[in-house]
Amino acid sequence: MPMLESTIAEKSAPVAHARQAMITIGIVGGTGYTGVELLRLLAQHPDASVRSITSRKDAGTRVADMFPSLRGRYDLAFTDPADAGLADCDVVFFATPHGVAMAQARELTARGTKIIDLAADFRLKDAAVFEQWYGMPHACPDLLAEAVYGLPEVNREAIRAARIVGNPGCYPTAVQLGFLPLLEAGVVDTEHLIADCKSGVSGAGRKAEVGLLFAEASDNFKAYGVNGHRHHPEIVQGLQGAAGTPVKLVFTPHLTPIIRGIHATLYARLTRPDVDLQALFEARYAGEPFVDVMPPGSAPDTRSVRAANVCRIAVHRPQGGDMALILAVEDNLVKGAAGQAIQNMNLMCGLPEITGLTALPVLP
Repeated sequence: MPMLESTIAEKSAPVAHARQAMITIGIVGGTGYTGVELLRLLAQHPDASVRSITSRKDAGTRVADMFPSLRGRYDLAFTDPADAGLADCDVVFFATPHGVAMAQARELTARGTKIIDLAADFRLKDAAVFEQWYGMPHACPDLLAEAVYGLPEVNREAIRAARIVGNPGCYPTAVQLGFLPLLEAGVVDTEHLIADCKSGVSGAGRKAEVGLLFAEASDNFKAYGVNGHRHHPEIVQGLQGAAGTPVKLVFTPHLTPIIRGIHATLYARLTRPDVDLQALFEARYAGEPFVDVMPPGSAPDTRSVRAANVCRIAVHRPQGGDMALILAVEDNLVKGAAGQAIQNMNLMCGLPEITGLTALPVLP
C-alpha cells in the first residue's frame, strides 16, 4: 500500500459496513472545473455510479468529448436539468452558481434525494446574511435551518444524518482548519485574527473573463475583494462556532499565476504564551485522515497537495514571540471543493470516509 494511502487508512477510524448497492449520483452543472473534478474523482469511487449530468447549454454533448481526460470512463452525455431524472438519484451534487440548489432542494429532498451543494446556498445559517452577501433572498429558509455545514473535521456526526450539506468554500476550508485548534483551545486573541490567502485562477471558475486571461493573470500577483469577500461571513461563522465567542477577522484574498492551490498564511496573537503549538495541532488532527500536520519548521507548498484531498498545515512561532503563524495549503478544487463534497457523500451514505479519496498528489 502506498505510504500516503497507508497513512490515511491508519488515521481514518474503522467503519464496518457491508458492500451496498451503488450510490446513484446526479451532477447539476457539470461543465465547470468543480463539475469535471467531481467526475474525475467519482470515476475512481468503488461505490458511486454517476447516472446523470446536466447542462442546458451543452445538452447532448458527450462528457468525453468535452473532457477528453475522461475518455473510456463515462458513457454519458450532458442533459437538460428538466430531463435528468435527478429525483431518482440517491445523491445530487450542485456544481452551479449560487441560487440554483435552493430552488430545487425542496422537491428533491421530498423524494428522498440527498443534496450536496458546492455553492453557497446552504453554507450560511442566517438567511439575512446570505441575502446581504449574495444579493438574493433565500428560497427555502426552513431547509437552510436543517442544512449541515460540510466541514467533516467539525461536523462529522451531523453530516452523517444530513439530508442537505452546504459544502464549504475553498478559502474557508483552509482558514478554518488553520485556526480551529487555536480557537477551540482558547489560546489566542479572537479580536485580531488575520488571514492572508492566495488562490490559483481555477478558483474563479471556468469562464471567459478578462482578469483570468493568460496575458492578464500570468506573471502577475494581486489582491482582490479587499473591502469584502463573500467567503468572509462563512469563515467568521465557523470561527465563532469554534471559539464560542465573537471573532474579528481581516481576510485578504489574492490571485496568483497558478492553476490550482490555496495557500493561507494565518496570524493570531497568543494569550497563553506557554502553549505548545505543535503538540496542540498534532493532538487536534491526530485522527483526521485528510489533515496533515507537518513537522516543526516546515513550510508546505501548494504542489504538495495538487489533485489530492488533503490540507497540509505547518505551525510556527516567529522568534519565539507571542504570535502564532499557521501555514495551510490545499487544492482548491479537491479538499476545497469536489473532494470534500465526496468526503461528505461518504459520510451521508454510511461509507468509510476515505472511500475513493486516497489518490496521491501529483508532482511536478
